[in-house]
Amino acid sequence: MLQAEAFMKEALREAEKDGNEVPVGAVVVHEGKIIARAHNERESGRPFAHAEMLAMERACRALNTRRLHGCTLYVTLEPCPMCAGALLMAEIDGCVFGAYDPRQGCCGSVYTLPQDPAFFHRVNCAGGVMEEACSRLLRRFFQEKRSASPV
Repeated sequence: MLQAEAFMKEALREAEKDGNEVPVGAVVVHEGKIIARAHNERESGRPFAHAEMLAMERACRALNTRRLHGCTLYVTLEPCPMCAGALLMAEIDGCVFGAYDPRQGCCGSVYTLPQDPAFFHRVNCAGGVMEEACSRLLRRFFQEKRSASPV
């Protein structure tokens, strides 16, 4: 679990890179090394630029393949339906996430898309790694947004 925490700390560093974005960060690990990293870039006019999607796309480029066999995604927030589907399509081995998302999470909270038997590939998912630190970052972001909004 110590290795998972080290990679999650890197994902947290990514999450903190842009104060205008919902603070979600992700890294992709292959053979014990980070090969790709990303944070949300949705506010830059790219609605599908979730941290997970960007990190997996960069990992595919780094490995020169569309299949992320032997890779694990570490992300600070449980993937949404789009990102959970991308885990399947990339055929990534695993996903480790920090905070659960009881409203949109599709790796165990609302639904468990990566383990649905309807799909060819299965992705092993594990949540709750550094959950408090990941949740705290999200809570702080939304509290600051609410306090900055005129009532």
